[in-house]
Amino acid sequence: MTDDLDDLRRALKAAPPPDADAKARAMRLAVENFDRLQESNGPVRSSEDRHGAAPLNGVRRMFHYLTARPALAMTTSAAALLIGVAVILPVTDLRIGAPDRPAPAITDAEAPKPDTVAAQSQTETAPVAPVTGAGTTDSTMAEAEPAAPEPLALPVPHDPARLAPVEPAPPPTAISPEGDNLAETPQPEMATDALPVDPGAVGLAMDAAPRARTKAKRSEDFASAPAALPSVSAPDVRVFPMEDTEAYANAAPNPVKVTAEEPVSTFSIDVDTASYAVVRSSLTAGYLPTPDQVRIEEMVNYFPYAYAAPEGDAAFASTIAVMPTPWNPGTRLVTIGIQGALPEVAARPPLNLVFLIDTSGSMEDANKLPLLKQSLSLMLAELRPEDQVAIVTYAGSAGEVLPPTRAGDRAAILSALDNLMAGGSTAGAEGLELAYRVAEGMKADGEITRILLATDGDFNVGVSDPDGLEAYVARQRATGTYLSVLGFGRGNLDDAVMQALAQNGNGTAAYIDTLGEARKVLVDQLTGALFPIADDVKIQVEWNPATVVEYRLIGYETRALRREDFNNDRVDAGEIGAGRQVTAIYEVTAPGSDALLNDPLRYGNATATGEASGELGFLRLRWKAPGAETSTLVETPITGQEPASAETRFAAAIAGFGQLLQGSAYLGDWGWDEAIELAVANRGDDPFGYRIEAVNLMRLAQSLSK
Repeated sequence: MTDDLDDLRRALKAAPPPDADAKARAMRLAVENFDRLQESNGPVRSSEDRHGAAPLNGVRRMFHYLTARPALAMTTSAAALLIGVAVILPVTDLRIGAPDRPAPAITDAEAPKPDTVAAQSQTETAPVAPVTGAGTTDSTMAEAEPAAPEPLALPVPHDPARLAPVEPAPPPTAISPEGDNLAETPQPEMATDALPVDPGAVGLAMDAAPRARTKAKRSEDFASAPAALPSVSAPDVRVFPMEDTEAYANAAPNPVKVTAEEPVSTFSIDVDTASYAVVRSSLTAGYLPTPDQVRIEEMVNYFPYAYAAPEGDAAFASTIAVMPTPWNPGTRLVTIGIQGALPEVAARPPLNLVFLIDTSGSMEDANKLPLLKQSLSLMLAELRPEDQVAIVTYAGSAGEVLPPTRAGDRAAILSALDNLMAGGSTAGAEGLELAYRVAEGMKADGEITRILLATDGDFNVGVSDPDGLEAYVARQRATGTYLSVLGFGRGNLDDAVMQALAQNGNGTAAYIDTLGEARKVLVDQLTGALFPIADDVKIQVEWNPATVVEYRLIGYETRALRREDFNNDRVDAGEIGAGRQVTAIYEVTAPGSDALLNDPLRYGNATATGEASGELGFLRLRWKAPGAETSTLVETPITGQEPASAETRFAAAIAGFGQLLQGSAYLGDWGWDEAIELAVANRGDDPFGYRIEAVNLMRLAQSLSK
């Protein structure tokens, strides 16, 4: 290699020296040829004399001075450093995450107007398209650049310098008492929906050229950004949860009563089951129900029990059982079971059924109107061809969607149901009035006429107070048209209104949270729900003060009656449908028991005399046949020797379940483990899985209560 270089060096030195004259002649000839070809023979204009040439001449001189080796090395290093910062900084910012920088506080006068900022952004070169609506972008971006690869789902750091001014969300429209159209109420939006596309969020998915353009665009954004940007207020970024306006009909748990002071307990029977379904809905949603949502009698009566059926023409048969109290060894439980007669389905009278359906805006959720339509569709298969169905709906106003139609024409009924849509306010009172008018036109001698109201109970137009609705429905039941209520949905469920309507309409109240529950209520129990065998059913128990010092009725707080109401046939009470059951549980305490909660009286002991001295109490059951004016009375002594069974022990487990949910003060140290063990041991025959479901709900409640 050294020899070659030496040879090259010697050859260069041996070359003839340049001829200055020859070089000058060559340059002159080249200029003449250029001028001839360009057809310009004028003198060449000096670049120094050109307009605006001074900046370029200065740049030319600068590069002339920077041709030295040290200067070139210095400028090359600086350029490499700048390129490294430009390439590495965005990636570092994306991977590590830029810290949040609080937006400077400004006054309204200092904040740039949204229109002004938008106009400025439109004049910039290659603007970044802001996200509009549900992820759409400006068409200019699609034309200016090719589609970039799909970006990685990475969090966008909060950087006020990148934020476009956000139009403040309008405040929620106040809902007046005349309307509750949730579909028309403006909902708050997340401020991030209005943010422009942040180049840093997609930096890892961009190639080199788009990244360079992004870097240049970011520099322009920083240079043209206003001195202060409006901060994003909390209402713009907060998601407001749905307001919970549920209302429940309940009362404080029954207290322990002293037999010597109040030996008689009177109440109306209750075959409603809504509370159990509400409890299940809460637990499966992941939270414990509130105590006012728990009505223990409705939880106990949710389950079928193998009680003895009535004999002959009797309407009822009673089953009594006495057992030690699971949660208090010093007391006993007295369970009273009432079993109604079940006539042959073929012998039932024709049915006129009016579906009164709430189609207001509050019913638009999937677990409301859509589930309602599915539920009523299941019921149609159980109707006979001669039965009639009509559909009345109400929202802002009421209307007859389907005139009275034979149940055999299922296509017409299903079509009317499928076409129902939710929207508008809730004119419930107007809907009730129209439903009763339609039902009146469907009546005929020997037929049963029912209105089945399906709603979330949210009445807000017309007669909406419970007292006014009770009075109206009570007047209508005298015509022979009974009203039952199906509740749907959560969040605004008005259980108080539902209970008031059902109790005063001689009907029942159920809550439908699943399609399986709809089948249980509208298919399995259809006959009992729609065909009554007894009205104004009342229970009265007189306790013997010689054997029962204290007693407590578990549940039925909202069904309590005065002692004198029992014999008054004008006082309304509950209704029992064909084949339905009712269970009531008392906890009683004997004399001398360590579990007594009250001190004995100073003046006198109440003692029983004669043949009743060994009895615990005396059961009286009174009811009226449908349409009758006078009642029938049946009396049964409670001896205390009645054996318990797996049926009554399971009922006790459910009563304990309800008291645990209420936080009862009467359970002592008895807890979830004991309740679960008692229910599992006495599950008995469970063909539809209702009892094992209750056990699993207990286990779920136990976990949620920790």
